Amino acid sequence: MADALVGRVIDGRYRILSHLADGGMASVYVALDGRLDREVALKIMRPGLATDDVFVERFRAEARSAARLSHPNVVAVYDQGEDDGEVFLAMELVEGKTLRDVIHEEAPLTARESLAILEPILLALCAAHAAGMIHRDVKPENVIVRRDGEVKVADFGLARAITNQAATSQTGVLLGTVSYLSPEQVERGVADTRSDVYAAGLLLFEMLTGRKAVTGGTPIQIAYNHVHGSIVAPSTLVPGVPEVLDDLVARATAVEPDDRFESATTFVTALREVRRGLTAGELDRRAAAVGTDPAGTAVLAPVSSTTQLSPADRPRRSEAAGAPERHRTRPNDMGAAALAGRPVHEDGPALEHTAAMPIERRRRRSARRRWPLWLAGLLLVGGVSFGGWWFTAGPGGSTLVPAVVGQPVSQAEGELQQAALSTELVEEFSETRAQGVVLRVEPGAGSELGKDSTVRLVVSKGKERYAVPTLTGSKVGETGAALSPLNLRLGERSQAWSETVPEGVVISQDPAAGESVKRNTAVSVVVSKGRRPIEVPTVTGATLDAASATLTKAGLTVQRGEDVNSDTVPAGQVVSQSPDKGTLHQGDAVKLVVSKGPVRVQVPNVVDQPDAAADKALTDLGLKVDKQYPFGDLFEKKVRAQDPAAGTPVPKGTTIHLTIV
Repeated sequence: MADALVGRVIDGRYRILSHLADGGMASVYVALDGRLDREVALKIMRPGLATDDVFVERFRAEARSAARLSHPNVVAVYDQGEDDGEVFLAMELVEGKTLRDVIHEEAPLTARESLAILEPILLALCAAHAAGMIHRDVKPENVIVRRDGEVKVADFGLARAITNQAATSQTGVLLGTVSYLSPEQVERGVADTRSDVYAAGLLLFEMLTGRKAVTGGTPIQIAYNHVHGSIVAPSTLVPGVPEVLDDLVARATAVEPDDRFESATTFVTALREVRRGLTAGELDRRAAAVGTDPAGTAVLAPVSSTTQLSPADRPRRSEAAGAPERHRTRPNDMGAAALAGRPVHEDGPALEHTAAMPIERRRRRSARRRWPLWLAGLLLVGGVSFGGWWFTAGPGGSTLVPAVVGQPVSQAEGELQQAALSTELVEEFSETRAQGVVLRVEPGAGSELGKDSTVRLVVSKGKERYAVPTLTGSKVGETGAALSPLNLRLGERSQAWSETVPEGVVISQDPAAGESVKRNTAVSVVVSKGRRPIEVPTVTGATLDAASATLTKAGLTVQRGEDVNSDTVPAGQVVSQSPDKGTLHQGDAVKLVVSKGPVRVQVPNVVDQPDAAADKALTDLGLKVDKQYPFGDLFEKKVRAQDPAAGTPVPKGTTIHLTIV
């Protein structure tokens, strides 16, 4: 891979100059940034992982995580991308050695050197914790010591948000280097700031002693030892280590997270206080480590399954120097996992030749006590096997949340069940997804959880629609209460006259009742103002037909009263109306009285009557008399002719012409 990539230009910008190192997920190269003309460290994901979406996302997460950090003790990330299947990360090129190289070449380090290297590591973790992240993979390989002594922390590929409490394993495979995993990462699959503190404490131990604090024959044994072992005091391996550094390591590497420094900030504060309290001689004393057991892995002190050693219980330098060997915690006193598979010797260092106990007796006692040792060995091997199963395929393992968004809920539940996860269903409306389809999963796809954890599935209820209720016929003050429970609201409210709907009652609505609408849709209503008043028109003196037309046009009806004679109003015209003014409502009646004209009388026959009698007869009927004397008044004065003729009906007041001779 190195030969194939050297000389190649990635993303049209980074020319690979040489191969630098290989890691679990990627290889690192020295490359020249052609755009800025500077050398960078180019991390390129391994081809086998570049097709795995989970690993690619974790690789990109490193860029996002590191990009959020701006600190002199954090390796800067400049760029991230993909070019022809090569997923890459461009980082600051730091020339120097890893802390692993420094420990390998120079450890045990002095107290001053160890604290000088640990302090910037803790400051980098402080910056990460302040940004809401935990590193989760603090180890010597991820710490670079530059040639000028500056220390930088690299590889935030496993960093996660503190609030996520992200699990540390994926489908049973522990993430992070197992020698530096905290007990809670191994046991419960969760990590927080105190997990980084634990790993930093292991780095301090390793710098002071030159060897790893937690070891074992297999990764499962190492994980088991993290949970069930106890870190011995560095001074038991390197007698020159100051006692206060024993306490610092003990506090940082306590099995229970609550017993540790709560964050890198409190750890660095304690570190500075310890350094201020040490003399120059204590800071600069360099001592050689004591001998190790043949396997070179004896660092954990044995403890029972129910007891952990507190800092106060750890052996001190005075005890190590003056106590008999059988009463001290020695480097080759292994934890339960480390003892598994090792030979048991009858005449091991725990047995001494004394005059009080002859060798023959000692051998017989050893033979009698051999079976418990073999039994213990079998139990330990079984325990390690069980622990391996528990933390991988068993309930103590972890799993990834599968990608189920867009799937029917039944299919999504099946996939989650296969991933050893329980489900909690929550329904939510969606304008884009059909009913019963998964909208999102919480935590999201790719999240690492302990087995049997509960994952929330948010499932579509379909489009959010509500049937508009019937508002017509209800009082306007009641409309809000009818709409609110349906997540609808009252819209525009207008008014109109209504001859059938009482005032204040809804006449009509839009949208119509029963129509399906979205949430918060406004429903407009038209509210009745009651019956429209009609001003009564004046029709007196008009003919009956004209009066009727006027009233009908106004929305009123005509009621005809009994006709009357009128000396002033011609026949056929309206004499009077009721009401004659004011207002009515549509359909109300106006009563009309129509004139029959003046009263008519029948002209009597007054011919041959004396003029005085004729005059009286006519005037008594309301008629007027016009007398004409063609021959004077010399004669008898009788009526000889009349006009109109007798029997003619005429209105009162009509003039009757009489001819008198």
